[in-house]
Amino acid sequence: MSVLVTGSIAFDHIMVFQDQFKNHILSDKIHMLNVSFLVPELDRLWGGTAANIAYNLRILDMDPVLLATVGRDFGPYAEWMTKHGIRLDEVKVLEDAFTSNCFITTDLDNNQISSFHPGAMERAHEAPVDGVRLPYDVGIVAANGKRAMQEHAAALKEQGTPCVIDPGQAFPLFDGPELIEFLEGAAVYVVNDYEWQVTLERTGLSEDEIAKRVGAIVVTKGGEGSWLRKGALDCPSAMSDEVCSVPAVKPTQIVDPTGCGDSYRAGLLYALVAGRPLEEGARIGGLLGALKIAERGPQSIAFDPAAFRERFEREFGRPIG
Repeated sequence: MSVLVTGSIAFDHIMVFQDQFKNHILSDKIHMLNVSFLVPELDRLWGGTAANIAYNLRILDMDPVLLATVGRDFGPYAEWMTKHGIRLDEVKVLEDAFTSNCFITTDLDNNQISSFHPGAMERAHEAPVDGVRLPYDVGIVAANGKRAMQEHAAALKEQGTPCVIDPGQAFPLFDGPELIEFLEGAAVYVVNDYEWQVTLERTGLSEDEIAKRVGAIVVTKGGEGSWLRKGALDCPSAMSDEVCSVPAVKPTQIVDPTGCGDSYRAGLLYALVAGRPLEEGARIGGLLGALKIAERGPQSIAFDPAAFRERFEREFGRPIG
């Protein structure tokens, strides 16, 4: 069984500002903002929503199908992914574009300021779901070009494939009606707590009304864990309770939050494919996120599926199902 992972593939440029943004951004001067942050260290790392999720799925010993567009500079990244057993059969190279590039600066409070050059991602609709040749059982629509996200979601729903809708960094691209159409019929609608509040405001729908349109709602809350609610539609992973909270796993250290959300989503996808309770997927994702935040870069967890399963059993007192 496999997961179709759609979203971006990007080079992440990670920088750490050795202070707090709030000490340098004056709230009463936002209208005339002109500020520069000195970042002595720079790491150029592998990133992008789809690639990060696929990497974490491999840690869970799954075989994801990656659907994305990249540019002519993709060569070194392709070598990295191939080394870790991620298939690139459905990744389309656009020779007249660059691969997406993200520039992320994190302060000592783990706040982030990011800039993103979409590059080939803007043409991700040129690699449609209907053209995928490899088999899959579940799909995720993660942050990508807007047209691609809309078309990928529509195609998966039309096929009857359970899909996770995860607007992520692309959330600002969708107005209220578009957001309703996007999440309608999803097996899981997953957002962070800020995006959840904006979902309610932008769509004008209540929590109950959104729950009627999806199989489950998952809201991540960083260090406070995640909140899950059962929806009215069918979902491959049953929930034991109508509503539940899954506490966060305490990390050994906090180094870099970049990619933690993608790690968490891999846990949810594992549960969907394996037919496990969604709460178990949230615990798996929470542990992946705790391991990730202790390392620099989105794809930095030690690649050892057996060791991860042993760690999960120690953490929760039971094996991964």
